[in-house]
Amino acid sequence: MAPYALVIAEDNPKDFEFLKQMVEAWEQDCTTEHADNGALALELALKHDEPLVISDIQMPQMNGVEFARALWEQKPQARIVFWSQFKDEMYVRALSKIVPPETVYGYVLKSSAREKISTAMATVLFEDQCWIDPEVRKVQGRTGHSQTALSDIEYEALVDISLGLTDNLIAQRRYLSRRGVQSRLNSLYGKLSLDQEQFQSDKVGDAFNLRNRAVAVALRRGLINAFELEHEDDDLQEWLKRYKSGRG
Repeated sequence: MAPYALVIAEDNPKDFEFLKQMVEAWEQDCTTEHADNGALALELALKHDEPLVISDIQMPQMNGVEFARALWEQKPQARIVFWSQFKDEMYVRALSKIVPPETVYGYVLKSSAREKISTAMATVLFEDQCWIDPEVRKVQGRTGHSQTALSDIEYEALVDISLGLTDNLIAQRRYLSRRGVQSRLNSLYGKLSLDQEQFQSDKVGDAFNLRNRAVAVALRRGLINAFELEHEDDDLQEWLKRYKSGRG
């Protein structure tokens, strides 16, 4: 019986076939199971004492970060290689908060050469060493810098304005005063290096809309994306239902 259990969490059939072919060389060392969503991946991985996982980041039901958090809470010894087409700062930021101490994991981009992907996965899964793509390391450096990294409340404010919430609604949702909302937004603008004066137009005499500008900068940096905002909007709609019924 193979000593290792490998779970491949990937909802894209083409990408799964690529991975399936890649891990054929390891079949003597591990049994392979496939999950096309994060919830099923968690169910499969929890059946094993020391699961090995290759996981996409964007998946139905549970994304890769949510899946990893749930798995590591019960099995911190699980080794996970995140393979993704995204190096978004929001994912790197989220991962930095959930990786248990001394846990081995990896992050490789789908755009990498086949040999590089294979090396990254073998390094993490069988050599018990971390492997992080150099492009992702650059993003890690930015997220770890106190002058540019967003705090939790600044990220929360970014999500709120990205969803189109007014100051009043943000105040209601986050249990803040209007002054508290403005304080969070000003802190966010500072982290994004936005300043009212730098957007002044001599010809028009008006400033750019800082909320819109913040969202544009955040999209460029990968602090938010459409996939995750859809999930955030679902949470918002649930809150709105409670708010309208007086239970918010």
